[in-house]
Amino acid sequence: MNDAAPAPTPAPAPRKRARVRAPELIGKGGWINTGGKDLKLADFRGRTLILDFWTFCCINCLHVLDELRELEEKHRDTVVIIGVHSPKFVHEADHRAVVDAVERYGVEHPVLDDPELVTWKQYAVRAWPTLVVIDPEGYVVAQHAGEGHAHALAELVAELEAEHGAKGTLRRGDGPYVPPEPVATHLRFPGKALLLDSGNLLVSDTTRHRLVELEADGETVVRRIGSGERGLVDGPAETARFSEPQGLCALPDGRVVVADTVNHTLRVLDPATGEVSTVAGTGAQWMQGSPTSGPAREVALSSPWDVAWWRDRVWIAMAGVHQLWVYDPAAGTVGIAAGTTNEGLVDGPASEAWFAQPSGLAATPDRLWVADSETSALRWVDPDGRVHTAVGTGLFDFGHRDGAAAQALLQHPLGVTALPDGSVAVCDTYNHALRRYDPAADEVTTVATDLREPSDAVLVGEDLVVVESARHRLTRLRLPEEALQVEAVAHRTQREATEIAPGVLSLDVVFHAPAGQKLDQRYGPSTRLLVSATPPELLADGAGAGTGLARELKLDPAVTEGVLHVSAMAASCDDDPDNEYPACHVHQQDWGVPVRVVEGGASRLPLILAGMDAQ
Repeated sequence: MNDAAPAPTPAPAPRKRARVRAPELIGKGGWINTGGKDLKLADFRGRTLILDFWTFCCINCLHVLDELRELEEKHRDTVVIIGVHSPKFVHEADHRAVVDAVERYGVEHPVLDDPELVTWKQYAVRAWPTLVVIDPEGYVVAQHAGEGHAHALAELVAELEAEHGAKGTLRRGDGPYVPPEPVATHLRFPGKALLLDSGNLLVSDTTRHRLVELEADGETVVRRIGSGERGLVDGPAETARFSEPQGLCALPDGRVVVADTVNHTLRVLDPATGEVSTVAGTGAQWMQGSPTSGPAREVALSSPWDVAWWRDRVWIAMAGVHQLWVYDPAAGTVGIAAGTTNEGLVDGPASEAWFAQPSGLAATPDRLWVADSETSALRWVDPDGRVHTAVGTGLFDFGHRDGAAAQALLQHPLGVTALPDGSVAVCDTYNHALRRYDPAADEVTTVATDLREPSDAVLVGEDLVVVESARHRLTRLRLPEEALQVEAVAHRTQREATEIAPGVLSLDVVFHAPAGQKLDQRYGPSTRLLVSATPPELLADGAGAGTGLARELKLDPAVTEGVLHVSAMAASCDDDPDNEYPACHVHQQDWGVPVRVVEGGASRLPLILAGMDAQ
């Protein structure tokens, strides 16, 4: 008999992964949040590195920033998150604008400004946002497109921490983040404004997570509502908490509805008492499969960006899911009013229309105007619920061009304001301009330029008070009788078109259920694929919905370029035979893929849904 202690059970062998060396991080714009230091991949050896490819116009990218906060805090000594800013719009290639966005959205990690998409191309990124995981030895081990991957990332990080801790290749310590110096201003990246019955102005002080009431001069502070700390807390003005509030609108009883964007809720402020309460949303982000109507406090919302009172309801620009919703204060309910969750520009009945991050609303008796930011478009909804486009053509065309509405161009507008003569002022945010659309003449003119990222405007008498978000102030403008003329400019996104061969294109959406999960096939097919194109004539066959994630697309030989719109969904459940009620998860990703049809181009287009280990 052997009296020696039994040998310990060996640790499970680390999962085998492809050994793909991570390319160097290169960006002409340089580094932000590093105290002026340039960083290289070698600086992160011994840490798990997560690259977040994002652009600040993209609501899904902003969702991912929020998802990463808990992971960033929990593994601060072993994990380094690096933002790689990869612009879509021309304005987003401006280094000053990227620096502003990093502060505006509370990014507390280093950011590489890559205006020429050098690192984007090196890592073969196809969509915003994309997350790439690099292990402590400098090898790419996973890539995830889209949002909703916090749980999978947390599991992978813990696995890498244990594996490299055992190998001796893990290095703990402080990260390279250096916060910017605080700046003393009354407002910091304000979002929206509202004229109160008192004549004062209420402003959403977005980056400081509060509301500020100003006197009619737009400068003198009357009071602040909210503690200034990020959170979801009701109560008196001094202790209430918001998280990046944006839109404001008045109810008939004088109370104010607040779009509390990152809390995914609607709050109500009583101006008489300063009391704040929550009236809609659960505090969690709406995900596919969640209820889309019902009691307002029991239905999740997704990044409400603006609100407007129209036809006895509060209309909500639900930027996070590319829809318009309504909140009925009398009934205490919310529900979808227009949009399908598909991102794009499609007019027609409310249930069939597509939006792309609606971010500004303005109501008149016969129209609800919508600033549809990602399509650089001005849209409107009629009383019958039909959606129309006044200015704009789609996701990838933008610029600064006046004239007939059919040829006019905007660049990521965030605000729209109804004017007394029936026209509307548009805060053309990324053009730093105030534009005017006149429905009677069906034309666009420029009213003012050199406004730094205007995000909203309020009509006060014969003046417009404009929220200059990136100048942290309100600016008063007198509307001129004749518009200022500017040189016309047109752009397409820098993102390169994918070259595809004429004839038949094999579309393959690749999905592997995360570790510990399997496809949920208890009630039939657990996947869904929706395909369309701009222009629609690009596809001779293959458009529409189906359950398979692979499809043959027949291209029209007469159309040589366009955008393929692909929306894929898969459902997976925890793979535990002993659990009678396993948790289930919905994975969804939308792509807009610019394509150019050329001889010798690719005959297969692979897209990755959710996350899978690098192969």
